[in-house]
Amino acid sequence: MAHSSLSTFPADSQTDFDPVTYLRRWVWKMAVATLILMAIGSATRVMNAGLACPDWPLCYGQLVPSQQMNLQVFLEWFHRLDASLIGLMAIGLVALALRWRRSLSGWVPWSAGLVLFLVVFQGVLGGLTVTQMLRFDIVTAHLGTALLVFCTLLAMGMGLLPYQAKGTAGKLSWLGGVAVILIYGQSLLGGLVGSRWAAHQCFGLAELCSVVNAHLLGIVPASLAVILLAIFAWRTPALDVRLRSQAYMALGLLMLQLILGLATFRLHLQVEPLTVCHQAVGAALLGTLVCFTVLSLRDRSLTEENLKFSATP
Repeated sequence: MAHSSLSTFPADSQTDFDPVTYLRRWVWKMAVATLILMAIGSATRVMNAGLACPDWPLCYGQLVPSQQMNLQVFLEWFHRLDASLIGLMAIGLVALALRWRRSLSGWVPWSAGLVLFLVVFQGVLGGLTVTQMLRFDIVTAHLGTALLVFCTLLAMGMGLLPYQAKGTAGKLSWLGGVAVILIYGQSLLGGLVGSRWAAHQCFGLAELCSVVNAHLLGIVPASLAVILLAIFAWRTPALDVRLRSQAYMALGLLMLQLILGLATFRLHLQVEPLTVCHQAVGAALLGTLVCFTVLSLRDRSLTEENLKFSATP
């Protein structure tokens, strides 16, 4: 039976150390740190702490602004600290991928390079959010890039995961991809609503209701895609248990997200922890769909490769 380069990686020939396992754990840690970073960034915005540190990259010209420290300054400072940690880990990811490139598939160093590029670009946008006084388009792009970093890391993690194809995913990968695109678009619209404070202005019968309405209308196709994915996963016999659990998890996160969104809307974004949870759950939903899509694509590609191999005389 043939094996795809995504499914098998040779371990170090001299020791029992497996670079793939180590790299996969490194990637998962980066993904968790990125999710935390986005949650802290959301808290920074809703607490009006985006300009708590008036300069960049330092805060009040210091690495640790102890004299000026309060809740708002701490949120902005810790947000930068976590971002710096992710930046260092991204450099380490590239270094490790290059060092072990002979034991890895060719796509791994390129993916690591993409992560580093996105993290650097994210850092530039982070600086611009301060120097440009929280300009809404930069703030939205800042969130969109963070989500791309998160999704790329999750895709790498699923690509490095040991997996044997069962040939049951079929075209579920396409539905998963559609759901990813729709949820990502919803996340950007939600970020735009927040960065322009559109909800507050719309509640005051002023302008920007179109932004809020676009986010509300986008709920329908995005939710429908996730619900269909869960239904088809339930109706697909012998589907890999990981794929099935990810589809069900996506449905559960969608339900939670709808509840949080409704509560946030009803309370006019006045409860900060609720708003932060709404954005964090949205990112988790997007990440779950990315994991499902990548794993189902692997199932499909490995199955096709095995069929070609078995058909070869």
